[in-house]
Amino acid sequence: MECRTKAEGAHAAERIEESGCRGGGTDHSVFGGSIGTFGQAGGIRGRRRVLAAGGSVLAMGCADLLLPHPTARAQAVQGPAGYPSRPITLIVPWPPGGSTDRHLRKFAEVAGRYVGQNIVVENKPGAGGMLGPATMAASARPDGYTLSQLPMGAFRIPHMQQVAWDPIRDFTYILGLTGYTFGITVRADSRFKTIQEMVDFARANPEKVSVGNTGTGTSPHLVVEELGLRTGARFLHVPFKGNSENTLALLGGHTDALSDATGWGPNVDAGKMRLLVTFGERRTTRWPYAPTARELGYGIVSNSPYGIVAPRGLDPKIQKFLHDALRKALDDPEHLKMLETLDQEYWYRSSEEYLAWAKQSVESERKLIEALGLLRKPA
Repeated sequence: MECRTKAEGAHAAERIEESGCRGGGTDHSVFGGSIGTFGQAGGIRGRRRVLAAGGSVLAMGCADLLLPHPTARAQAVQGPAGYPSRPITLIVPWPPGGSTDRHLRKFAEVAGRYVGQNIVVENKPGAGGMLGPATMAASARPDGYTLSQLPMGAFRIPHMQQVAWDPIRDFTYILGLTGYTFGITVRADSRFKTIQEMVDFARANPEKVSVGNTGTGTSPHLVVEELGLRTGARFLHVPFKGNSENTLALLGGHTDALSDATGWGPNVDAGKMRLLVTFGERRTTRWPYAPTARELGYGIVSNSPYGIVAPRGLDPKIQKFLHDALRKALDDPEHLKMLETLDQEYWYRSSEEYLAWAKQSVESERKLIEALGLLRKPA
């Protein structure tokens, strides 16, 4: 499949009002049923799924101060002498409002209780979710006061284009957290009632079905690439910075479909969008009527695990302190409730396990990128 960003795709993106602080995004894909997934090795303590529909997304600024609970100091993990003595910044490399932003804001709020300091969420979207981590790697001191989410694009983008950072060398891995539920939605009044109808139309009308996603190289992009590769359909790839822009494009009639994580959930629940397919190993608890790509015979499973990293060179004592504190936040019932709300799975990995998984992902994601014909040519 060829999934090209042509002029009409670019124009669709341009019609969405630009803003430096908007919409959420995510990152996620499996090729041959094994790449970009959680896997079965130890570390998954259970597959906690959605128990109830999530609430509405609140308007948020680019950086919000998340305050620990007043009684939380007694729960804090004991840190190295003198650390932390001031607030910690957590970079969310997506705009506000999407599933990753919602998750990590709650995680930061809860984690502040165990770290013993406020955690400031800083949204830094762009470059397929890698602008934030790359900026941290290039300019932040390894002192434990700057952390970032590391999306799946970290292991793909270097195979697609030249970058100034290395996904293994330039980060200190703290712990793995969770992964996404991805799906493809259309407007409620769309001609497409099933994913097969959309595939059939795109096969008969190459690049006439525009599918918005959260950026080149992200899982919402690559699951559609893979869907085309496996079915012979050719979709028009329309990248955005995050979920909000993607959603506005679909609801405004500028794109035909949307591929993303569960940022689409409120609009599906409100009847504004139709969920055609999800990409997990099994149907979701929250939207059980929607089939999985796997059960439909497409052979695609994608959940794109992610975690927290710091700049390279972090003191091992601070690394261990952060791991221990953030592990407690990961297991906190209030945080687990957010995972349920977003239909995201629990994916704990220790610092060592997370690094080992990252090294494996660099190799496995190269195979995916090569199979999709997106591997960059040698300089």
